[in-house]
Amino acid sequence: MAQENPPLPPAPLARHLAGLIPGASLCATALPLAPALRLWLLGPNVPAGPLAPAAAAQLQDTPPYWAFCWASGHALAAEILTGRVPVAGKRIVDFGTGSGVVALAAARAGAAAVYAVDEDPLALAAVRANARLNGIEGVETVPSLDAVPTYDLLLLADVLYDPANRPLVDDLRARAPSLFVADARVPPAQLTGWRCLGAQEAATLPDLDESPLFRTVRFYQPEATPEA
Repeated sequence: MAQENPPLPPAPLARHLAGLIPGASLCATALPLAPALRLWLLGPNVPAGPLAPAAAAQLQDTPPYWAFCWASGHALAAEILTGRVPVAGKRIVDFGTGSGVVALAAARAGAAAVYAVDEDPLALAAVRANARLNGIEGVETVPSLDAVPTYDLLLLADVLYDPANRPLVDDLRARAPSLFVADARVPPAQLTGWRCLGAQEAATLPDLDESPLFRTVRFYQPEATPEA
């Protein structure tokens, strides 16, 4: 039986990544916690040693977040695919989508509509490439929440860790009809107004050898606001 040819990485994204990190490439990577999905992620052949100053500065200015499956998105996708975060029949927003792993999981789990939101056009291109890799249709990529007509549930992964993001999260909390957050960096004791629903051990892919403290992803929803 002839073997199926491996998929080719999306050329524009591969060229951009190689321009940031000479010798780097994209690899179709299966997700240990969500084996129904594969993503185009930074491959294992990253050159060792420091980058040239110009390359390092460009990488810092435009980091390719979309070339990683971050631990919180990895864990949240698994929760969606196992049904512990029910999305079937709902209109879903994956805000700050990055690689699109959460949006793709929602689409595969039967969401009625899925909007992948990111201000980085390269991230949106990565979402579309990852959707093609998985044969998933129906994920709409948009640059802002204002482009989403209506939705039932807003999903956020890896946003609470940065205090600078808290005003944005508070704004989303006020706007969204329902909000579900995954985060590996902030323990419940440091959050007020949020209810911790559980936790899942997960790693970022490719593995960044992060501290074990950052491999426990916790899931949060806003606490109910007391009625006046």
